Parts: sequence; C-alpha cells; structure tokens
Amino acid sequence: MAKVSDVMTSPVITIRAAATIADAIQRMLNHSIHTLIVDRQHAQDAYGILTNLDIVNQVVAFGRDPKRMRVFEIMTKPCIVVNPDLGLEYAARLFQNTGIHAAPVIQSELLGLLSTTDILKHEAILNRPREALLTAQLEAAKDKAEKICHQFGPGSLQCAETWARVEALETELAHQQAKTIDKTAYELFREENPAALNPDEYDAWCSG
Repeated sequence: MAKVSDVMTSPVITIRAAATIADAIQRMLNHSIHTLIVDRQHAQDAYGILTNLDIVNQVVAFGRDPKRMRVFEIMTKPCIVVNPDLGLEYAARLFQNTGIHAAPVIQSELLGLLSTTDILKHEAILNRPREALLTAQLEAAKDKAEKICHQFGPGSLQCAETWARVEALETELAHQQAKTIDKTAYELFREENPAALNPDEYDAWCSG
C-alpha cells in the first residue's frame, strides 16, 4: 500500500499566526498553492491550517479588509494531522470522514503537507487499487487455509492461524468497501468442521 510519505508535498510553506490575510494571499499566489500551515508558537503548541477557501468564505464573501485581518482570526487550530506511514487509502478515508481537503504530515516534526490533489496524483490509485489487492490476497489466503487445515487437521493451531489471517483480510476488505459481514469465512468453516478451534480458544492458546 502506498503511504502518505510517498505523495506528500515537502517542504511545507508556513505562515505566522500574526501575519495579515493579505500576506497569506500573497504567499499562496507566489507559491501557486491553496494551503498554508500556521507555525507553532512553542513545542507544546498545535499547528494551524489556513486554506484559500477559508479566505474566500470568511473574508472575501463578507467584504472584509484582508490587510486588517490576521491569520489567527480565521485559521483552524488545532488541525487534523496525518502520520507519514499511514496508508494512502486510509488518509483518503480520513479526509472523507472529516470533510477536509488537506492536512499537515507530522511525526515529531512537520514533514510535509498532504492534499486531495497529492492523493490523486499517485499512480496506484488507478493501477493498483487497494480493493483489487485485498481481494486477491483474500482468495490466496483462503486457498492456503484450506490446504493447511487438510494437512494438519481442522482442530490444529496451524489451521486456526491461517484462518485468522483470512478473517483479518476479510474484515479489512469489508471495511474498505463499507460492507457488513453476516458470517466470516472462518465461521462458515467451523460450521462445517466442529473440531475447529473457536476464536476464544485460539486467542487463549496464543496468549499462553
């Protein structure tokens, strides 16, 4: 899976909270960008974010003077941040869930900026969609589980381990597709094979 760090924009253009909106507009125009990250005041402070939509909706739409307004008056702080190691699809889901279009990428320090445009630029979105990858992995895991269970028996730990992998992939794919699961593949397997370990027995065995 592609990660946030693979597509983020770096370095990040920042601005002071005390800067005027006019300064922010000029900085956006100079760098051909739509988003500015607002600098922290100290180590325990939070980053802020200012977008061109903030300026249009809160300044231009009301005829307010951008030379007299300050960034801190309309910025969002604290803002939602993402980890550079987060999978790109999960970052996209976060954007969808929260309605944001950009977020700073932070891991101890400010590393970059992720925007919807950055996400769409990555070739994996078109050529290697996560849904297709998970589907292929799930089918391969099911085939492996059936072979392992035939070899070691349905009540074996090896059988339970391989079906646990199937179940993890199955739930991840269902979450990706925003679907529900009536019965997992392992639950269906256990209905046909009463000797198979149930999840509680498997967890207890693995935890010692």
